[in-house]
Amino acid sequence: MPEQRVVDADYLLLEAPRERKFITGAQAMAEAVKRANVDVAIAYPITPQSEVMHLVGDIWAQGYIKDYYRAEEEYGAMSAIAGAVRGGARAFSATSGPGLLRGLEAIASWPGHRIPAVLGVLTRVVNAPLSIQPDNVEISYLLNCGMVVLHAENQQDVFDFTLASFIISEMVDVYIPIAVCTEGFFVTHAKGYVNMTPEDMKLPPRDPYKAPVPPTDCEIPPARIQRDAPVQKSNFMSYLIHAVWQQEIWASNIRAMKYIYKYLGGPIEVINPDAEVFVVASGCAAAQGREAVRYAQLEGLNVGLVKVKSIRPFPEKEIRQVLSKAKAIIVPEHNIVGWLAKEVKAAIPNSDSVIGGPRVYGGMTLPVELIMEKIYQALGIKKEKKVVV
Repeated sequence: MPEQRVVDADYLLLEAPRERKFITGAQAMAEAVKRANVDVAIAYPITPQSEVMHLVGDIWAQGYIKDYYRAEEEYGAMSAIAGAVRGGARAFSATSGPGLLRGLEAIASWPGHRIPAVLGVLTRVVNAPLSIQPDNVEISYLLNCGMVVLHAENQQDVFDFTLASFIISEMVDVYIPIAVCTEGFFVTHAKGYVNMTPEDMKLPPRDPYKAPVPPTDCEIPPARIQRDAPVQKSNFMSYLIHAVWQQEIWASNIRAMKYIYKYLGGPIEVINPDAEVFVVASGCAAAQGREAVRYAQLEGLNVGLVKVKSIRPFPEKEIRQVLSKAKAIIVPEHNIVGWLAKEVKAAIPNSDSVIGGPRVYGGMTLPVELIMEKIYQALGIKKEKKVVV
């Protein structure tokens, strides 16, 4: 097994020297797993996730992970992850699009069962007609599970978010799973510069005895109480137990926010906080939004960017504060339903200023020109469209 020194989590995440590499998003996620002292990784292939779990299999073969295997299908993979975590292991898996939906019943049970696993979600089209291209509508299916959901813009985010997630998810006052999402192909199969911690350092092992409660299965409360016949005869007791437990899961989700501040620099990034028009974006769309803001500033326009890193917990307070004086808020997205625009509208009192779009889906790229058109419209600037024949 390669020599790796266990170091304090704060040192590894915040202080350790970093080396710059030019790697893909899939490589960045696997490199984070390599430094996370993972006990078990369980895979079931689906494009574009397969590249990540293939690379994780490589680092298992090199001795960085104790156990690794291919499950029979996605539901089996996500159920086995829960079993491994209940047994005290630190576990990782990844999936994409239809694979996420096939495993969703098991995944949605993780928070309530206090399973602090880390799941990579490398997004792709989920709806017909069949396509393997990047589209992040699948993230909308995760928003009400209770798990923490992070959305990475680029390869550096993928590395940082994944490595930090192992520590945040196991905090005693959090202790729920974390999904690290990013766009398939646009990030997973494209290269970017990543500043990585030393390869010979790793996180401390998971200590399952520091859990706030035992991982829950059908034999211990509250599941045992709920299925106990005398108690189940009382609907009131059944309702009450479930309600109290779910309240605690969502309170745990909110408590993750202070660690997102500590390890990821906060749930949002703001460029030009005094702007009159803002582009609000997450994931890959934040990169195009960043470029649009740069173009706008070159033209002397007062435009800013809010990049949303954390989708759950959603940074309502932070977004309300930044956007309180915005005349227009443009939300570009890589999906048809506009789930981020809905989140932003619900968080601010001036929701009429939100412009949902531009939206691209089915795997299309998001041209910066589409965002610029929305900026011109918001500022009342008329531009002639030139058609080249």
